Amino acid sequence: MPRSLCIHGHFYQPPREDPWLDDILPEGSAAPAPDWNTRILRESYAPLGWARRLNREGRIGDILNCYEWTSFNAGPTLLRWMDRHAPDTLRRMVEGDRTSAARWGHGNAMAQVYHHVIMPLATPLDREVETAWAVADFMARFGRAPEGMWLPEAAVDTPTLETLAAAGIAFTVLAPRQARAVAALDGINQANAAWQPVHEGSLDIGLPYRAELPSGRSIDIFFYDGPISRAVAFEQLLRDGEIFWRRLADAACALPVPPGEGRGDDAGAPGNGDRLLAVCTDGETYGHHFTFGEMALAHVLAQGYAGRDGVALTNFAAFRHRNPPHMRVLLHEPSSWSCAHGVERWRSDCGCTDGGHPGWNQRWRGPLRQGLDAVKQGLDAHFAAAGAGLFRDPKAALLAYGQVLARSGDAPAREAFAAAHLAPGIAGRQADAAWKLLAMQEAGLASFASCAWFFDEISRIEPVNAMTYALRALDLCTATGGPDLLPHLAEHLAHAVSNKPEEGTGADILSRTVLPRRGTDASLVLQALWRLRAKHGLPAPGATATHAWPGAEVDVTLDAQDAPDTQDAQGMPDGTGNAPVTGTAALRLPLEAEGRTVRFIWHPPGPSTSARASRVTVRPATQPDAPATSLSVADLPLNARQALLLALLHGEERNQAPRRAALARQALALVDPWEEAQHDMPASHLWADLGPATGAGAGDGSPGVRPFRRRKPRQRNPQ
Repeated sequence: MPRSLCIHGHFYQPPREDPWLDDILPEGSAAPAPDWNTRILRESYAPLGWARRLNREGRIGDILNCYEWTSFNAGPTLLRWMDRHAPDTLRRMVEGDRTSAARWGHGNAMAQVYHHVIMPLATPLDREVETAWAVADFMARFGRAPEGMWLPEAAVDTPTLETLAAAGIAFTVLAPRQARAVAALDGINQANAAWQPVHEGSLDIGLPYRAELPSGRSIDIFFYDGPISRAVAFEQLLRDGEIFWRRLADAACALPVPPGEGRGDDAGAPGNGDRLLAVCTDGETYGHHFTFGEMALAHVLAQGYAGRDGVALTNFAAFRHRNPPHMRVLLHEPSSWSCAHGVERWRSDCGCTDGGHPGWNQRWRGPLRQGLDAVKQGLDAHFAAAGAGLFRDPKAALLAYGQVLARSGDAPAREAFAAAHLAPGIAGRQADAAWKLLAMQEAGLASFASCAWFFDEISRIEPVNAMTYALRALDLCTATGGPDLLPHLAEHLAHAVSNKPEEGTGADILSRTVLPRRGTDASLVLQALWRLRAKHGLPAPGATATHAWPGAEVDVTLDAQDAPDTQDAQGMPDGTGNAPVTGTAALRLPLEAEGRTVRFIWHPPGPSTSARASRVTVRPATQPDAPATSLSVADLPLNARQALLLALLHGEERNQAPRRAALARQALALVDPWEEAQHDMPASHLWADLGPATGAGAGDGSPGVRPFRRRKPRQRNPQ
């Protein structure tokens, strides 16, 4: 009997960008990488695109693009970041989908709900928007309409399935314990037409099922193998690729075949005897959770595409095409793959956590959910009221906005959207308000990314990011004439008590950690001045220099009469003196057609001024009598201060590179061949600074050298 194998990876990172700068600031917990996206890219996403297979001698015998042979979904918020920062890896994903479509007639890639929200807890409008944006992003990335869509945390109920089916989604994938009962489809094997209760141990996972919906639509559902998926994720099954293969092959061959199927007679259910073993885990399992896990996966995929043991690789869509459902299914509702209590993990203290702190509670989850729900209700009401005069059809515009998000920075896409959806005559500040309303809704949805509730503490990075996106949405709400909903959010968060006494409540975290993240004029100018100084790029007196983030640009012009009192080697001001620096700063923001200019006074750090005390004072350039706003480095949020630190270190590294290269050339010329039994350089720690400049031969005819420790010569057996 034929057996098919589908290994699925769920690749997802929440939106991590600072919503004012549209750039990820440092995340200390990801060190030594600057942020978690970068770290997991290096550990999982990139290695899976170029997975090594070793030969018998332990040398690399093959490089495999795992995306060509595995089913996968990648969250739009991750793909957007990869498009900017890891285009080569994203290209491997896209190539993998295209290659698999040419091979099997259906591509490996599945879509994923846009912001990874828990769909059964979302409003009908938010479910529809999340799905529409996901489809738009998938079509922009992969050049085709999605057949399947991954539900965040596999969280499902009937309204969620109705939303997917209405969007043209043909199938999704769930955990086996989410099935409640099965029955034969009408007109097929009527002897089994009655509903039969099932559980994880009794469900036949080898074929897809059809969920018939109240609307008359339907959607097909695959169920993965629970025990093997858990073994991959948590039980070290990836420690050996051959053991991994044997577990998969044995399980695939053991899948049951109903009586009569595959025998060419009419005795039982239709089918060709083919059965599918599906294994689903987070894609980050391969490499990030388990080092070299991508190599174990590559070994398994090589066995699968060779058809070893009668097991062949496929994907869900291709298998469904060959084996359409002949059984119906009823689901536990609502349910998910990571909470035994339905979807309570994302709204209550249900007991599901990562197990890191057994004495902690998660009673904070309820107030966080309630506060964000209340905020979103206010945002939706404001969008409908304000949008009525700005859009031809506010809901249609909101649903179509995903096409703009999928082509971030593409001016023609924005122009086409404006022509199709802005009301006639809308331009200038009214057009700015329309774009701000759409950005408000996007930030509001981003605050519901599921990881905010997944772990066990409200002061973690994930809930703080959720509050940050909510704050951005609230600021855009008031900027477009809407109500100030921040006190309402703080009122709810006051009931969200941290497990850490020093953190207080969610309201304290909001005030102490989140509010300083606001992208004010003073904050943007201070950060821009520091960034320019760090890379030795402050302008000459009377000249202009620019620092740009994806979401903001600041043009800095220094006054000629008040230049800094010290200069760098090129005669440019370096901002290290004690004298204040004055000038103007022009701010350009994507959501504002017209920029704004402020006057500033900057007190840069100097011999007698600490970096944290460095301060900027700003006021509108056109209103000299307006109140001034002052901000110090110490007032910036932690992640912004870390960004300044990294900019300072990288700038100094670049500035010192010529000196290190010259010193390396001189030092290498004095290095003689190593003596017998020598395995390190004298004072080898002094070579560390020169390491990047030494190379293998320094490029100038000097002798090659390995200035760092080398392996000791192998000694003879003393016997």
